[in-house]
Order: sequence, then structure tokens, then C-alpha cells
Amino acid sequence: MNSPDPLADLYPPIEPRHTGRLRVRPPHVIHWEESGNPDGIAVIFVHGGPGAGTAPFCRRYFDPERYRVIIFDQRGAGRSRPFAEIADNTTQELVADMERLRVHLEVERWLVFGGSWGSTLALAYGQTHPERCLGFILRGVFLFRGFEVDWFLNGMGRFFPEAASAFLDFLPEDERADPLAAYYRRLTHADPSIHLAAARVWSNYEDACARLRPRPGDEGDGRSALALARLECHYMRHGGFLREGQLLTEIDRVRDLPCTIVQGRYDVVCPPVSAWELHRVWTGSKLVMVPDAGHSALEPGVRVALVQATRRFAESQG
Repeated sequence: MNSPDPLADLYPPIEPRHTGRLRVRPPHVIHWEESGNPDGIAVIFVHGGPGAGTAPFCRRYFDPERYRVIIFDQRGAGRSRPFAEIADNTTQELVADMERLRVHLEVERWLVFGGSWGSTLALAYGQTHPERCLGFILRGVFLFRGFEVDWFLNGMGRFFPEAASAFLDFLPEDERADPLAAYYRRLTHADPSIHLAAARVWSNYEDACARLRPRPGDEGDGRSALALARLECHYMRHGGFLREGQLLTEIDRVRDLPCTIVQGRYDVVCPPVSAWELHRVWTGSKLVMVPDAGHSALEPGVRVALVQATRRFAESQG
């Protein structure tokens, strides 16, 4: 007897029609896939992290009859290679990779769909190549400002003190004043026993804070956590490779494009103030504040709101 689908409010599972690898700047090779209708509205799914990679559920936010769904793993993430590599891994390089992929797949314009770090990269791409965007659907907005990074490292513990204690207690007491530097040393260490242990703790900290309703026993293994932890730490050390406030001050580049922002009211990883501030400066954007949700794209209310957003966008395209 088949067990019920826990993601039944998404579209049914589908398999990719095509998969491939795109060689970008050495040593990086990007994994991509296509599913849905080859003649439908092109949409690019921009995953979070950095380093989170994609999964089969990512295809399910889009009506496969109406969308040409394009998914890729960013440098160092998922099935892209080399795994967890931080060399030549910057926001600007990822934006360039997205544009290379668009050209490779012969897409004229596409809808840009991204959550968490994916919202950061979606905005950076859109502000660089607005003429290639049909619009945006963003979730759990993160603008990579200094206070947002500080909140991740030092603020989430106000709501999840046990998770924050485990995050800091992993470090020697004399290194806890600067956890970003301390974790960076470990996550980039050549010894797997050191970098995998640090990755596991970092990943568990973030995961514990990401959901309004926690999933018991959901601890990942160190290797699967390595790309997420190492790349997040790398990007945080460099301010996301963005100027402070850049994604707000450059909003005129995309102001005339449609945007729906889906935000969990109780998102502790990416607090709602960033979604609100983006909405305030982006004239015509639509903000959907989900009242009973945290950060994860798999929170029930967030899932429903994202599906509604993709459905409305498809209807707007005729």
C-alpha cells in the first residue's frame, strides 16, 4: 500500500527530460536538468545556501503542462563539480553561469524563482541581466547585508538558544567571539575529520532554526553538509561579494518587472524585515506573508503560496 504524499499540495513528481553538464570557468562544471513542457514558460530554479544544491521536489512548484522547468546546481553544490569548491566561487561568477546556461539552452527570457540565498542570487542576476527576465518569485528574502549575516551567526540563538549553544560549544572557548573565522578555519581545513565535523555542526544549527515545526532526527551526514557549510561560510566572509545594500539600491534595474515575495512570518533564518524592505522599494511587487511558517520552502503554508504564485504568473502570460 502506497503511503500518502507528504507534499501533495505541490504538483505531482516528474522526471527530467534532459540533463547535462556545462563547463564554465575551470575547474567548475555545472549540472543542469530540464523537465515539464519544452514549449512552456521557461523558469530557472535558483537554490539556496549557497551550497544547498537541488532535489527532485524543486521541480514540483511548477505546472509541468505550462512550464519549462530548468534546475541547476551552483558551483560546488549538489551534482556540480568539484564538490564544495570555493575557488572562483563568487556571486558574479554564479550570475555569469546562469547567463551561460540561458544561452546554452536557447532561452530568450525566463522567470527567476529563488529562495533564501536563491533570492539573493536571483536579484543579483536580474539586476545584471534585466532584459532576460520575465519576472521573479522570491521566498525567504536574504539581501546579504551585514546585519543579516550577524543575525545568522549571533541572533538566531535568541529564538533557538539550544541550537546556538551547540553551534558555539563546538568551538574552543577562546574562539567563540568570532565564530565565522573559527568555522572558516575548520571548514577549509584539508583534514576531513576536521572539516566534516564542523560542517555537520554548522548545518544542524541552520536546520534547527529553519522550521516552525521541527523534524525530529533530521541530522545530515557531514559530507552532504560540507558544501552548504563551507560555501555559506565562504560567502559570509566576503559579504556575499556585494556592496552593502546593493540589491536595494539597484532595484530600479528590475522595478518594471513583476515580482511576488513569499515570506514566512516566523522565519528566523531570514527575518521578514528584509522581505518587507524589498517590497517597499520595489513598486508593484506583491508580498505574501505566510502567518504560520518559518524559513523552509517545504513549510506547508509556504508551499501553497509558492504554487499559487507560479499559477498566477502562468495565467498572466496567457
